[in-house]
Amino acid sequence: MTNANSTITFPCGAIMKNRFMLAPLTNQQSHENGQLSNDELKWLTMRAEGEFGLVMTCASHVQRIGKGFPGQLGIFSDNLNEGHIKLTTNIKKQGSLAVIQLHHAGMRTPVELINENPVCPSDNEETNARGLTLEEVKQLRDDFITAAIRAKKCGYNGVEVHGAHGYILTQFLSSEINKRTDEYGGSLLNRSRLLFEIVNAIREKCGKDFLLGVRLSPERFGMDIEEVKSVCQRLINVGNIDFLDISLWDSFKIPYEEKYQNITLLEHFNNLDFKKVKWTVAGKISNAVDVQKILDSGVDFVSIGTSAILHHNFPKLVIENPTFNPITIPVSEEHLKKEGLGKKFIEYLKRWPDFVK
Repeated sequence: MTNANSTITFPCGAIMKNRFMLAPLTNQQSHENGQLSNDELKWLTMRAEGEFGLVMTCASHVQRIGKGFPGQLGIFSDNLNEGHIKLTTNIKKQGSLAVIQLHHAGMRTPVELINENPVCPSDNEETNARGLTLEEVKQLRDDFITAAIRAKKCGYNGVEVHGAHGYILTQFLSSEINKRTDEYGGSLLNRSRLLFEIVNAIREKCGKDFLLGVRLSPERFGMDIEEVKSVCQRLINVGNIDFLDISLWDSFKIPYEEKYQNITLLEHFNNLDFKKVKWTVAGKISNAVDVQKILDSGVDFVSIGTSAILHHNFPKLVIENPTFNPITIPVSEEHLKKEGLGKKFIEYLKRWPDFVK
C-alpha cells in the first residue's frame, strides 16, 4: 500500500514531499496581456499552503497567438517574468515544487482573443484555422523551448509540456487533424517529431536537474490508445522526461473504443514499462478512498482538480483522514472565495451546472 504522504524522487533528483499534484486548471483570472494577477497568485499560493507536493499552473501559452482562453497566464515574453518570479517564490516557500504547464491552443484558439485566424498543423475548415508553414513549425518548437528556459530563470522547478486535450501538440499527433506531407506529418514518427524535438531540447538547454513532464490524453481528437502508448514508451525509453501525466477524464473508466474495452483505460497505461519515470493520472479522483485506490493501482501520484477547488488543503485533509470526503456541490460563492478563488474563476465555474449555488 502506497502512503499518500510518502515522498517521490524524480530521475532529475527533485523531491516531491507527498503524492499530491494540483492539476493544471483553467481559471481565467489573470490579465489579458498574459500577466499574473493577484487573484491567480493567491489561488496557487493557497494550494501550496494546503500541502500540495507539486503545484502546477494553468496552461500557459508560449506564443501570443496560442492563447486558449480569456485571462490566461502567459509565458511567451520576458515582460511577464515578474509575476512568475513572485509565484515561484511563494510556492517554493511552502516546500512545494513549482511547475508551469507550457501550452499552445492551435486551432482551439478563439479568433476574438487573437484577432486573426488560429493556426493548426494543416488547414482546418471546421475551426477556420490555417496550416503552419515549415518555418512556423520550427518557430513554434523554438518558442516552447524558450518558454522552458524562461520558466527556469523565473525559478520554476520544472515544466510540463501540454500534449493533451486537442491543443496544438495533440493536433500534430492526430492522424485525423494533421494532414501535413513533410517531416511533421504522415507516420506516427513524423507526427510525434515536434513533441520529441521540444522535449529533447528542453532537457538539453535546461540541464539534467530540471523537472520535465509531458501531458497526454489517450482519447478524442483523433487519438488512438495504442499510438499514445507507443509515444509514452518512446518518451520513457529516450530518457529525457521525469514524469508522464495521463489525463483520462475519468480515472476509473473503460475506453470509448470497442477494440480497447477488454481492460480499463488506467490498466492500458499501467502496462507500460515506466523504468525510473514517474506517472500521474487525472480524472474524477475526488476523495481519500479514490486517492488510495489510484495509488494502490501502481500510479505514483495523483492530479487533483475539482477537490482542489473545493478545498485548498485537500492533501492535508486526506493525509489526516483516510475516509475524507469533500464538501458536496453546489457550493456557495462565499465558500469558494474563502478557498482562494477570485471573481473570474467563480464566474467560469458557473458554466458547469450545479457547481456554484
